[in-house]
Amino acid sequence: MGRTLKRSAAFTALARALAAGARGGPSLGARLAALPRMIRATARGEYDGGLRLALMAAATAYVVSPVDVVPELFLTVFGLLDDAVMVTWLAGSVLAETERFLEWEAARRSVVPGQVIG
Repeated sequence: MGRTLKRSAAFTALARALAAGARGGPSLGARLAALPRMIRATARGEYDGGLRLALMAAATAYVVSPVDVVPELFLTVFGLLDDAVMVTWLAGSVLAETERFLEWEAARRSVVPGQVIG
């Protein structure tokens, strides 16, 4: 049951992110261009995306890992299904997290240092 919830959450995140882009949200190019800035801001401790970036890196490593070839050899379709779910989750996570980062970046630009907002 837990795996099913995670899968449905991944598909939901992907659908929301794609729909947001279609409704005038950040374009795919803007989201991908934000990735290096997001990584730098996280490495500097300015942005709180450390755990999410680590999970995305682990998912990428899992998909491209040669160890993952073993299930595909023996389980064929079922071996590829885990990769499909992982790639879907990864795509949804990247789209959702880059949108969150772009919103954080825009809010940060609008704050004037030393000015009290009230």
